[in-house]
Amino acid sequence: MPKNDIAAVRLNGVAISFDLADRRRYEAVAPTDLAVGETEFVSIVGPTGCGKSTLLNATAGLLRPASGSVDIFGAPLTGLNRQAGYLFQQDALMPWKTVIDNVAIGLEIAGTARAEALSKARHWLERVGLGAFGDRYPQMLSGGQRKRVGLAQVLIRDPRLLLMDEPFGPLDAQTRQIMGDLLLKLWSEDRKAVMFVTHDLDEAIALSDRVVIMSAGPRSHIIGDFPVTLERPRNVAEIRHDPEFIRLHRDIWDALRDQVMTAYNNTAGAAA
Repeated sequence: MPKNDIAAVRLNGVAISFDLADRRRYEAVAPTDLAVGETEFVSIVGPTGCGKSTLLNATAGLLRPASGSVDIFGAPLTGLNRQAGYLFQQDALMPWKTVIDNVAIGLEIAGTARAEALSKARHWLERVGLGAFGDRYPQMLSGGQRKRVGLAQVLIRDPRLLLMDEPFGPLDAQTRQIMGDLLLKLWSEDRKAVMFVTHDLDEAIALSDRVVIMSAGPRSHIIGDFPVTLERPRNVAEIRHDPEFIRLHRDIWDALRDQVMTAYNNTAGAAA
């Protein structure tokens, strides 16, 4: 966490468990500590099913930890995290509303007058490169364009914290790079705190200030925390050729490889 930052997010011994259908208790995440600075971009990587999204949901206030606490900008989180914007893997666009109405609706629900909400929505559509698409419907857009609308939907509310759960996962490789560059451009303008969950290690390194690694579950926990010292601004495609990127990728994969294989073997064993 940057020295001059306060903690946008502080997980204090957060453990998360779930009740299974046979009344057993599944311990998804062991007591975990994590701090994210108010201007810091932190990616969380780990094998499938390790609890990455679960930690994100606890930070959003969508689930309550079995133990431990979540602090947001120094205050205990006791309900939904109103200071966070959440971008999911699947978009939340309403197909019966136009693009501009999809972007404006978050402000309208919060009480902003429609004319002002539409004006701000137009501004955000311009910023994500969709200024001419406001009168279209979501089904008329490509996957990448829908993701741009999703970004505008979240950012128009000016959250202090962005929670992003595999937001570019469904996209092809080229569109992912374009979306990564757009995200970095928007983020660099006001440096919000970001928690970004991804399976793509290249993406995590290219975007982030730190990459956090989680172990295979059950009782998943953080096993690595790697600072990314690559200079900004970055181009997502070009930065992958930097020798420091290659070294960091190797070091993180060395720490992650065994966890990926453990998760695979656990899944294969459960299915047998």
